[in-house]
Amino acid sequence: MAVIHIPTQVVHGGSKRAGTKCGRDTKYKSEHWKDTNRKITCKNCLR
Repeated sequence: MAVIHIPTQVVHGGSKRAGTKCGRDTKYKSEHWKDTNRKITCKNCLR
């Protein structure tokens, strides 16, 4: 599963409910996050 940060269009690994693999809090300003099945583009999540 992946989640996109809408303002930056960066796709992170993780989900809107659980947060990202790189530690971003998707519950803070949750309207800026959306679950997606796009390819992950966050360099920290790909490590």
